[in-house]
Amino acid sequence: MNTMKQRNVFIFPLLAIVVCFLFNGCGVKYGFTGGSIPQNMKTVHVAYFENIAPMVYQTLGQNFTEGLKERIRNQSRLSQVNGEADAMFEGVITGYDIAPAAVEANTDRAALNRLTITVKVKYTNRLDDTGESNFEQSFSQFREFPGLIQGQEENLTREIINLLTEDIYNRAFANW
Repeated sequence: MNTMKQRNVFIFPLLAIVVCFLFNGCGVKYGFTGGSIPQNMKTVHVAYFENIAPMVYQTLGQNFTEGLKERIRNQSRLSQVNGEADAMFEGVITGYDIAPAAVEANTDRAALNRLTITVKVKYTNRLDDTGESNFEQSFSQFREFPGLIQGQEENLTREIINLLTEDIYNRAFANW
């Protein structure tokens, strides 16, 4: 008799989950586009992010700005406009640094290096009269790599930009 009760303990919750999925009546919907973008928000403007870091990678400002625009275009329903918009992103690239991450044994040479990019972002939600969703924050991401940066810099910066734009998008629209 105990085995019958134990089996029922597992069958009833499983049956409830199956019924929820069949009727789609549980009321929870998950989506990975849009996050918590307010329904009345229609437009976004991404200003050019100037690279003011002491160490300069020539195309970083353009690549970062386009990366953020692409992230918003691919993950939201917002229309991008020039000038005034419901949501506005502006800022500067404040850091582009290469530093040793690990040193080879018995030498002073770096076995592993770390490229770090830091971006200061100001986000303004012009539809939020309270200003609670607005923020000004620095975001930083890095990638480690062996040897010299030459030949790796373009791919590394692309990967870091992808991580940074994900963090910024989530902070602005997913409340993360």
